[in-house]
Amino acid sequence: MKYQKLNIIFGWIIFAIAAYTYLSTIEPTASFWDCGEFIAASYKLEVCHPPGAPLFMILGRIVSLFASDPSHVAMMINSLSAIASALTILFLFWTITNLAKRFFAKNEKLSTGQIIAILGSGAVGALAYTFSDTFWFSAVEGEVYATSSLFTAIVFWAILKWEKVADEPYANRWIILIAYLMGLSIGVHLLNLLAIPAIVFVYYFKKYKVTRNGIISASLISIVLLGTIMYVIINGTVKFATFFELFFVNVIGLPYHSGNIIYALLIIGFISWGIYYTHKKRKVLLNTILLGLAVILIGYSSYALIVIRSLANPPMDQNNPENVFNLLSYLNREQYGDRPLLYGEYFNAPLDRSNPYGTGTKYYIKKNGKYVVSYSSQKYNYDPRFKTIFPRMYSPQSNHIKAYKEWTNFKGTPIKITNNQGEQETVYKPTFVDNIEFFIKYQLGHMYFRYFMWNFSGRQNNIQGHGELSNGNWLTGINFIDDMRLGSQENLPYSLKSNKARNKYYLLPLLLGLIGLFYHAKIKPLDFSVVMLLFFFTGIAIVIYLNQYPYQPRERDYAYAGSFYAFAIWIGVGIVSLYEIISNKIPGVAKASIITLAGLLLVPVIMAKENWDDHDRSNRYMVRDFASDYLNSCDPNAVIFTNGDNDTFPLWYAQEVEGIRTDVRIICLPYLSTDWYINQMKRKVYESEPVPFSLNYNQYMMGKRDLVPVYERLKESVSLKELIEFVGSDNPKTKLRTNSGDEMDYMPARNFIIPVDKNKVLNNSIVAQDDSNLIVDNVKWKLSTNYLHKNDLMMLDLLASANWDRPIYYVTVGHGNETNLKNYFQLDGFASKFVPIKTKFSENRVGHINTKSLYDKLMNTFKWGNISDTNIYIDETTSRTTKILKLRENFANLAMALYDKNEKDSARMVLERCKELFPQKQMPFSIYDFSLGEAYYYTQNNEMGDEFIKDYSKTIISELKYYYSQKGRFKNSFTAEKQTNLAILKELTRLTSNYNRTELNKSLEEDFSNYYSMFIGQQTLK
Repeated sequence: MKYQKLNIIFGWIIFAIAAYTYLSTIEPTASFWDCGEFIAASYKLEVCHPPGAPLFMILGRIVSLFASDPSHVAMMINSLSAIASALTILFLFWTITNLAKRFFAKNEKLSTGQIIAILGSGAVGALAYTFSDTFWFSAVEGEVYATSSLFTAIVFWAILKWEKVADEPYANRWIILIAYLMGLSIGVHLLNLLAIPAIVFVYYFKKYKVTRNGIISASLISIVLLGTIMYVIINGTVKFATFFELFFVNVIGLPYHSGNIIYALLIIGFISWGIYYTHKKRKVLLNTILLGLAVILIGYSSYALIVIRSLANPPMDQNNPENVFNLLSYLNREQYGDRPLLYGEYFNAPLDRSNPYGTGTKYYIKKNGKYVVSYSSQKYNYDPRFKTIFPRMYSPQSNHIKAYKEWTNFKGTPIKITNNQGEQETVYKPTFVDNIEFFIKYQLGHMYFRYFMWNFSGRQNNIQGHGELSNGNWLTGINFIDDMRLGSQENLPYSLKSNKARNKYYLLPLLLGLIGLFYHAKIKPLDFSVVMLLFFFTGIAIVIYLNQYPYQPRERDYAYAGSFYAFAIWIGVGIVSLYEIISNKIPGVAKASIITLAGLLLVPVIMAKENWDDHDRSNRYMVRDFASDYLNSCDPNAVIFTNGDNDTFPLWYAQEVEGIRTDVRIICLPYLSTDWYINQMKRKVYESEPVPFSLNYNQYMMGKRDLVPVYERLKESVSLKELIEFVGSDNPKTKLRTNSGDEMDYMPARNFIIPVDKNKVLNNSIVAQDDSNLIVDNVKWKLSTNYLHKNDLMMLDLLASANWDRPIYYVTVGHGNETNLKNYFQLDGFASKFVPIKTKFSENRVGHINTKSLYDKLMNTFKWGNISDTNIYIDETTSRTTKILKLRENFANLAMALYDKNEKDSARMVLERCKELFPQKQMPFSIYDFSLGEAYYYTQNNEMGDEFIKDYSKTIISELKYYYSQKGRFKNSFTAEKQTNLAILKELTRLTSNYNRTELNKSLEEDFSNYYSMFIGQQTLK
């Protein structure tokens, strides 16, 4: 059989393996982070977070039509990612075989051994990437990265196809195809654009003689081309549209959108004429450029969906990009702020005292047939002595500053400045060496090469690491190497070695890839250069561009999947390299077969074996069920304040896709700082009535009351409603005058009062009838902060205006602390209800509990997504979420409340249900679970309490034994872990002492005394 036919057949076999793998392990519903939002936005074509993904939404909407009912929509969109990922593997296979075939003479007929070596290269490289950690993670969830990877794979394969036929007529059709795919990919993610430098060099190597000046020119052209698409076509096209719109509406006096229409017609007319003219005059290069520009714009036109859907005012309409001004802000991701890149300030840079502020972006609104400036953002000008090229240490957050110094041998350069009080003080500005050290150690080492090694060496566990030895590091599985980096790997406690994400590849994928890399560089240096450009620009270049600060909210390996794709090419090339290197005395067929089989067994097979258990999300329904439980914690027509991605996006999914509790209004507190979001909250959505804010648009529009200082002129308790009216007033008497003469709104008191209408509270079921005797006459509390951000102000506005007509909830007890409401919370499941019942806040027994309601929810209503099934993989995000929700603590609090009412049997049933739902093997005990031990003893279930203490202490002691078994330079390591475990052991000792568990307490006291003595032997406990 001919090579070409075999290449196609084997490519599709590899596709089938990848497709089976991904479809077998997809999550059947929404996942955490952005997935719930993307699935909801796709299903109803709504507007997701900036900068949007309109093409992904269109594709998602198409596949969602095949869902048998709304509960299967997420599975269909997750399947889209799975199939896109399998197609990526298909094109990777063909890319590797294309490059591997070049090792053999073009004009010679391929021998059977050579064919096996080529196809084996493709199989090993493609399957290694199939089972790689990062790519597999993205392949089984409804996110944009799988589809984006497909675009990268196709365009890289396409340029290699062009290279083969470059001298033939009509070869440039491949270039046009690539340009079109680039344009389409903008509607998914911008990562695909980073293949441009590699594409430019393929063109240069094929069309021109390679010279030093030529390489420099090609490099410059590739960077200019990349910058042109990112900043001229994507942003510039819309920015120019704003100029036209302003001119034709504000100057000429035409209706809204007339400037946009004229601008679009001019672009279409100019490009159409240019294509016609260059074709007529046979200007091939210019014609190709204009055609490329045209198809990029056609692909980019998917963003029309964003504007069209925003004009329809869907429930999810982020940034409200229904005109070109809002669209430009949306594309620029302005809500996420900015960061310095090539030149900028250090973290402790003071403002330039001579010129501290400049004018930033102007924001326009429609008014009386014109566009008027509603707000101009403020730009900070920093002291030039604290600026540098390539700034890496720039974030002024205190924990980030601490981390900057921990990651470097921070020295600093002393500089005298004048502080805000006019006094001289010395500040230590980072040196450029400090700056580069942080770049190398953290941004490159921790945030890129660590991820690289996860994929091709092995992974320690799935716990997000911030540089400590025990979490999130790369691993080899070769003890003497791991011992040198992470301390002894012998006698690992069960809690560490049983982590399903502890994956060992024994460096085999890395070594095979390095063989391919070096041999490729030696034998085919031009091809190597192209792959290296792809590797660099989709890896290290992204590191430079993102300029990440410490303590990222999640691991970011998904951003570098393209770089790992490039290395997988070299893993494949490693097979054909070994075929060429190994002696020709071995028959070609046998040699190729042995190398291929060995490569398959030692790389992709090991990777699949190690990675399957921690990438299999089948039968995992936690995200959907937790979202449902959040919503079902609420009474009808409630308002629930959420605080971030993982307690907001799943709820959006539950409502928008599965129609769960659409009477509940979800208010994401961070978004409540924006005027467009407040406007949307004031609209009716499904069965949810408008949120009754009292402040109007002119009072909360951008630039108005963004930050309200608390200046306590009134010491007594004041009606919150009157205070909101005061803050919202435009009367000059309600303003503070600053030193610069400007007027500023302020809050004149910090002691608030809301009167309580007892009958209304009971009639509206804010408080249950059996708790009526606990209702206070007035809700009184004291503000704990000195500033109110707009979202806090609007939340207070709602509390003042709701008038006990609607129940108000917070996702966890911790939220609302900025306004200090915690003493008026009632634990209602996954959310805390604001009630006119005062309950003293404490760390363990949080909020008032209506036992009847909470029992029904925890024991009957709530669903748990198969969390108790030990065959289901609990990843770090899910585990972290369960800790934030304090699930065991909620059961414990309910059990103790039931016991206080002498409902002892019910209390025991609650504790037994908790143990059944959250087995320690599936969900290891944490510092959030002390209340469970207390509940066992408090309710006189002493045997269960002893079992809990023994199991927990066994884990803690085994970990302490491991930490203290370290020798050499690791002897005094794991300090934070030792401190945490000693604190836990001390708390367990306290529990057994308080409840007279004498024998158990004695054993724990001995253990604690022993390990504490060892600890203070090396340092004083802080």
